[in-house]
Amino acid sequence: MPDRILIVDDEKEIADLIELYLKNEGYQVYKFYSSKEALSCIESETLDMAVMDIMMPDMTGFDLCRKIREKHNYPIIMLTAKDAEIDKITGLTLGADDYITKPFRPLEMMARVKAQLRRYKRYNMTAAEQPSDQEGESVIIHSGLVMNIKTHECFLNERPLLLTPTEFEILRILLEKKGNVVSAEELFHEIWKDEYYSKNNNTITVHIRHLREKMNETAEAPRYIKTIWGVGYKIEN
Repeated sequence: MPDRILIVDDEKEIADLIELYLKNEGYQVYKFYSSKEALSCIESETLDMAVMDIMMPDMTGFDLCRKIREKHNYPIIMLTAKDAEIDKITGLTLGADDYITKPFRPLEMMARVKAQLRRYKRYNMTAAEQPSDQEGESVIIHSGLVMNIKTHECFLNERPLLLTPTEFEILRILLEKKGNVVSAEELFHEIWKDEYYSKNNNTITVHIRHLREKMNETAEAPRYIKTIWGVGYKIEN
C-alpha cells in the first residue's frame, strides 16, 4: 500500500507541483487548498505524512499542526515563504518535524519527504519487524535512562518519555556515542540522510530543547545532554 501524504497550501501552483512530484514517486496524495478543508481528511483518513504551508487565510499551518498533534504522530513538514527563524522555531515547537523555505527545489523536498517517512516507519516498527542484523545494542541504559531501540520505548527513572521520532533518534545517537561530542551538523546528516544543511539551521537546537524539557532539565544545568559551545552536544560516560 502506498504511503498517504496530505498536502495543504492555498497557493494552487505550489500544491499542484508537490502533488505531481509525490505521485510520480508512487505516493497517494490528499490535496487541499485550505486548512479547514483538510480537517475532515485528517479525521477520516489514515495518513503517513503532512506537508503544509504556514501562511493560509482560514487557519494557519501552526493551528493545523497543533490540531494534528492532538491525536497523530506522523511527520509534518512545514512550508514557509518567509526566511524568518521565528516561523521555523514556532513550527518545530508545535510538533513539526522539518521545514522548507519557499522557493524550494523539488528534489530537495522529495529528499526530505523520504527521510521523514523512513524514520517514521522505523520508529513504528514492532520488535519482530526490526531487521535481524541490526547493529548495536537493542537496549541502552544510562543513569536512570532506558532506551529500547527495537520497541522504540524510552524511560527516565521508570517514567515513560513520550518522544517524537526525531527526538528519539537524536537521543539514540547521543547515547550510542556517549562520551563523544556530536555536532548539530552530524546529527542532521545522520537523521535526515541528505546534504542540505546550513549553519543557520536551528532544527537540531529546537529538538534538543524539547528533549531537555521532557527530561526535566535545562541547558544551564543539564544532567544528560550537555552543550559543548561551538562544537556540539554530548552525553557524558
